[in-house]
Amino acid sequence: MYEERLARLPGALLWTRTDPLVPAAAPTRVLPDGCIDLIWVDGELMVAGPDTVAQLSPASPGRHYAGIRFRPGLGPEVFGVPAYELVNRRVPLAELWPAGRVRRLTGEVSAAHDRGHALERIAGDALAGREPDPLTRALAVDLRKGVSVADAAGAAGLSERQLLRRCRQAFGYGPKTLMRIIRFGRALDAARIGTPYATVAIENGYADQAHFARDVKALAGVSLRGLLTQEAG
Repeated sequence: MYEERLARLPGALLWTRTDPLVPAAAPTRVLPDGCIDLIWVDGELMVAGPDTVAQLSPASPGRHYAGIRFRPGLGPEVFGVPAYELVNRRVPLAELWPAGRVRRLTGEVSAAHDRGHALERIAGDALAGREPDPLTRALAVDLRKGVSVADAAGAAGLSERQLLRRCRQAFGYGPKTLMRIIRFGRALDAARIGTPYATVAIENGYADQAHFARDVKALAGVSLRGLLTQEAG
């Protein structure tokens, strides 16, 4: 079972997941979304970096997860490392922060009644006294709107090469990859509520339905129909 709710921390979402009590259950397919997560699982704090393709998370009967997901660009400000170091990786928080500090925080989250709020406090403390980078926020907004790379660079006062470097630091990959992943997520949301696939493709900037289907297969690792069937089951 998966549930999510808005965090009080701007730009963050709290979520929980419990694996089904069924032996040999299918793994959970985690789709790329440009985000970085801080996750508590099995008494350990982990960081899930921004993905370029779907990741399969093996199921363990009854295993419980609690997480906080940071919008594209916010995670590096929380953890103090460039996003490109975390692409397609799952790393213990102790690899990024001092081990003693992580042991203390892990104990606090494990003992908390609401682990999501405990994770939120960790992120809030990490950001205390710091203002989010306005350039990163502006870039994320422009790229989500589908602004061209050249126009996004011009609006930020950067060359395209400088934009690429800033995007890799903030998001883990270049602007075109981030735009592709954002489009993928937006299109999937439309397909999930029953919008015809051809309409989804046209309204989200794909050349046609076949182009949309190829992109889903490349990013999710399964066909669009297969993905929606898995999610529904």
